[in-house]
Amino acid sequence: MLLPVIAGVDGSPESLAAAEWAAREAVRRDRPLRLVHAWNWHPERTDGEPASAAQRHLARRALRRAEERVRRAAPGLRTADEQVEGPATAALLRAAEQAELLVLGSRGLSAFAGLLVGSVALGVIARAPVPVVLVRAGEEAADEHPPAGGGPLDVVLGIDLADPCDEVLAFAFEAARLRGARLRVVHAWQPASAIGLGSGDVGLLDAPWQAGEWRQFLSAVLRVWRDKYPEVEVLETVVEGRASAALVRAASAASLLVVGRRTADRPTLPRTGPVTHAAVHHVRCPLAVVPHP
Repeated sequence: MLLPVIAGVDGSPESLAAAEWAAREAVRRDRPLRLVHAWNWHPERTDGEPASAAQRHLARRALRRAEERVRRAAPGLRTADEQVEGPATAALLRAAEQAELLVLGSRGLSAFAGLLVGSVALGVIARAPVPVVLVRAGEEAADEHPPAGGGPLDVVLGIDLADPCDEVLAFAFEAARLRGARLRVVHAWQPASAIGLGSGDVGLLDAPWQAGEWRQFLSAVLRVWRDKYPEVEVLETVVEGRASAALVRAASAASLLVVGRRTADRPTLPRTGPVTHAAVHHVRCPLAVVPHP
């Protein structure tokens, strides 16, 4: 059985944009779509049953609005919906165990309200066993096609050459292939510090030399993926500076930004890392966070 693309919905503009994006992605991947609404019910409350009925009504309305958006975005797509009880983060993580991909809405720096933003989105991407895509309100199909004035569509991949994981590379190359997009691979490096270098290592401080070494390393890492995806045009970018700043700049006109997240050795201490955290809060395009060992 094909695992579905799952979108978490709560009726907010962000979650509706996420549902529409998920529908288009399900069509690209030839997968079914499942819409999930998570809500809390407190059985210890004396008015628990009325509260439950009200929650179910709101959930049904949110799902109905999402279904309308999905039908417009992807007519004929196989779609199912589900209401689940419990804290949103836990409910979405359970849903992700049976998903190809999980898609959520995000408000970035404005994450003060809404079910699928702020701590919930961060909590999900820090623990999810599958790739999670965060989508802002206003994301439209036009953002996924080359501009009318010319110029290619870009998927941007942020890569850490100290840990170039196959899971992240595979996701990014496949995303570019499915969109007919160019893949821009970005690696940011920090200059070597004089502290700890021996007398014969002074040359390592030469910035052009370091940049050239990183470019050669990046080309070597990508060679096998270029062979596997010959139809994908690849641009290699090596920049000096902080990775978070470099990726925010590179993603300013991208259709999708892909970053990796190391799965925690201790599951009780999940984390997103500073680069992913910065991308969640500052990048305007859809953001895919791919877990890897």
